[in-house]
Amino acid sequence: MSHIAFDPKHFVSNLTTRPGVYRMYGKGELLYVGKAKNLKSRVSSYFRATGLTTKTMALVSRIDAIEIAVTQSETEALLLEQTLIKQHRPPYNILLRDDKSYPYILLSDHPHPALLFRRGNKSEKGKLYGPFPNGTAVRESLSTMQKVFKVRQCEDGTYANRSRPCLQYQIKRCSGPCVGLIDDEQYAEDVRHARMFLQGKNQELTNELSDKMKAAAMDMEFERAAELRDQMIQLKHIQEQQHVYGQTGDADVIAALIQPGGLCVHVMMVRHGKVVGSKSYYPKMPIEITESELLSSFIAQFYLSGVQELPKVLITSHELDDAQVLVDGIFATTQKRIELLFNVRGQRARWMDLAKLNAEQGLQARLSDKRNHFSRVTALQKILGFKEPPAHMECFDISHSSGEATVASCVVFGPDGPDKKRYRSFNIEGIEGGDDYGAMKQALTRRYKRVKSGELEKPDVVLIDGGKGQLTQAENVLKELGLVDVFLLGVAKGDTRKPGLETLYIGSKEDEVVLPPDSAALHLIQHIRDEAHRFAVKSHRRRRDKKRRHSVLEDIPGIGPNRRKELLSAFGGYQGLLAASQEDISKVKGIGAKKAEEIYLYLHKN
Repeated sequence: MSHIAFDPKHFVSNLTTRPGVYRMYGKGELLYVGKAKNLKSRVSSYFRATGLTTKTMALVSRIDAIEIAVTQSETEALLLEQTLIKQHRPPYNILLRDDKSYPYILLSDHPHPALLFRRGNKSEKGKLYGPFPNGTAVRESLSTMQKVFKVRQCEDGTYANRSRPCLQYQIKRCSGPCVGLIDDEQYAEDVRHARMFLQGKNQELTNELSDKMKAAAMDMEFERAAELRDQMIQLKHIQEQQHVYGQTGDADVIAALIQPGGLCVHVMMVRHGKVVGSKSYYPKMPIEITESELLSSFIAQFYLSGVQELPKVLITSHELDDAQVLVDGIFATTQKRIELLFNVRGQRARWMDLAKLNAEQGLQARLSDKRNHFSRVTALQKILGFKEPPAHMECFDISHSSGEATVASCVVFGPDGPDKKRYRSFNIEGIEGGDDYGAMKQALTRRYKRVKSGELEKPDVVLIDGGKGQLTQAENVLKELGLVDVFLLGVAKGDTRKPGLETLYIGSKEDEVVLPPDSAALHLIQHIRDEAHRFAVKSHRRRRDKKRRHSVLEDIPGIGPNRRKELLSAFGGYQGLLAASQEDISKVKGIGAKKAEEIYLYLHKN
């Protein structure tokens, strides 16, 4: 990078009019990556005298260098742009959060096939159906199929080890093929019907079941006829829920919405004419863009990687200027030719209306929640006497069961509320059971040593739940580390210990404040404190349960899962093993005299 002042006019005057990618830098940091059909025209638009939005002006004011890469075509420019965005994640580009791969339903390859939840693992034997937008959609479909078709949903390992039917058979959600309670021919028929359902052939399936029901009634098989009738009723109910009757086709319906304060892209997935579910995405908007530009950016990041499942058709809420470039780019990376449609009619238009409605409702709920949080933060700012609203708050809490498995939690609230990715829990060791002060001191020291070293960002406010004693611990820790400019806020339950009557210690133990129960600042403090408590209890239970599940035998070298199983089976459990002699232990399969001596001495060392 050159240290001579950047001259945009001179830079633009020498630019090519060919397609390519431009990279904008500020102080050596890559700020933004963009693609252009005409590099000169696109880059010069950032430096025009009027018409730029506030956010774009903020980006332009930071630019001190621009690099370009010329490409053969606009499609090549799109592919290079996406590679650079994924690699560098520049702060002014719209970025999609990396998500897990889509979930599927696997119909396994087995004499008695199972319907199983899977996440896009294509290596397993069997047929994958999907994708579904989230795990809930898969579980709902599996639950429906259990009720209607009674096809097993246990893993093969469980199936192979059954000697009597499980609870799923008792509640009429499985036909019990593991212990021969259904003949192979009938089970194969149920599997075939489940497959038809997954392929979206609901109308054909309903017609076939109707014919079989009539035949069963004619043959006086009234119990079988009643079963088929119930299946048909449930299938009709499912069809009504999906608002689709006899439709076909695969499509992703993508609606974009931009409002002051936020944006939303809602993806609704239609497979075999059925809406199998949907999901909203809320990317941050670093610079002002239109819905059309947002959709182009979203589609490029979402589908170009080749990881996401591609339907034959993408239907968008707004017309895209670079639709053909996206189609060509997707073909170049996935070898799949898709259609990008904008103006649709009939059933497709009804899907789009539904996608738009979901985007609208999702964004409204999100924005109202953000605004509510902002008003609470502003109220707290006034009480604390800050010039700016606190943008980073942390709160600590301690949880244990009579001193067992002590855990400290640290929750983090950012500008938009709880920032769960930054929550942390600390397993507290080396203190007496029930010593909450010692636990708090250890957690604070471990957390703020990393802040002192520059590894973690320094918070504006630290909330300490627990009154004057805990506040003293926090003051001492921060003083020892030299973090004197972190604002401390103590929260103690009032004399009645009722919510809404908390005492606050603002900055010191002497400065006591009791806020009115309807105070927005108090509501925020209660939210942060309750979240810290919830997270501490959750972390403690996880640690306690793990500890209780831990077998003493796990600590003996050379005793793995198989030997542990043999030992506990031989003596009927841990108490029986404890009462056994060294000689009895040596007779267990795979143990021997030497290992038996080690086990006996270990169990009786105290």
